[in-house]
Amino acid sequence: MTLIRPTAGTRGYGGPGERRPGTGRAVAVLVLVTLGALIPLLGPSAALYGTGENPAPGVGGIALLRTALFTALCIPVGELFVQRLAGRLPGAPAARPRSWALYAAGAGFLAALGLASVVATGNLVPGGLGEIDVGGLYESRDGKLALLEINAFALAGLLVLFGSPRAQVWPLAAIAVAEALRAHPTVEHSPLVGSALTLVHVTCSALWVGGLVYALRTLRLWRRGSGTATGTEAHAPGPDGDTGAASGAALLGLYARVAAVLLAATTATGIWSTLRRMPPETVVEQLTETAYGRVLLAKVLLVVVVTALALSARSRLRRVAGRTPSGRPDLLRAYAPARAEVVALGVVVAVSGLLTALPVPIRW
Repeated sequence: MTLIRPTAGTRGYGGPGERRPGTGRAVAVLVLVTLGALIPLLGPSAALYGTGENPAPGVGGIALLRTALFTALCIPVGELFVQRLAGRLPGAPAARPRSWALYAAGAGFLAALGLASVVATGNLVPGGLGEIDVGGLYESRDGKLALLEINAFALAGLLVLFGSPRAQVWPLAAIAVAEALRAHPTVEHSPLVGSALTLVHVTCSALWVGGLVYALRTLRLWRRGSGTATGTEAHAPGPDGDTGAASGAALLGLYARVAAVLLAATTATGIWSTLRRMPPETVVEQLTETAYGRVLLAKVLLVVVVTALALSARSRLRRVAGRTPSGRPDLLRAYAPARAEVVALGVVVAVSGLLTALPVPIRW
């Protein structure tokens, strides 16, 4: 494989006025993260306007912490999922994108710690360390679940740090179970049924969102034909790029087939959970007159957009038989809508974080 060195006529990163590769993407990521943070922070006031419902203390901050926790769960779950799919492809390149699991574990640990501090003060935003009753966490169901999530993220980070990333599956599963139990207190009607639905919903959503992120990162690396895990832009595609492009198309197609099942399971459990909280005869009214219903409606519309983008990417992938002049699969046809799907899914995660912080509608 030939190393191409930047010259005056190429887009390098040493010349005057030249940008380092990835600067535009870094700025785009920063903008998207900022917008994603604004949804849970500013969304409660818009959702609660005119409903007569009282917001919980610190609802914006709690929604932001839950968004961070969900994101931190999706990233390592998606990596493990797609790595397993890639291992089933014969002749696929050995290169893998650099893992984000350790960063996700750190972010999840901090988010879980922040949420635990709220539980430790009686579901109030603590004004100082003296108001946090750490011992009280052991005396309540929500407190024990919060401690479980803190310890699970810490364990997941340690497993990655000491070279056992596959073993993350156990603490990550514990986090999903804790979230499912937390969402359905024992005073609820048939809480175990609700927890089971939420567990399937959270698991399938994490596989779908995190899997797509890592699949596109892998596809991008393979398409360049880079022999390193860093995916630097200084390598020419070469013959390895042809193999990488074909393997990338196969990986995206394999992910697409599994993602269709994940989407179906996510949709079915979401509808079932909604009907448990909003009986059919009140759904339309609550979707417009309660904060929970309004945000749920926004989430449904976003999922429709995501589904349309997914179908577009899959349709283009099936037509990838049309090839470039070099004979390599033209993955850019499927890559663009799939990248837009990732952005839309990021917004869905932020809206989901907001949804968990709002008052649950009553059964009219």
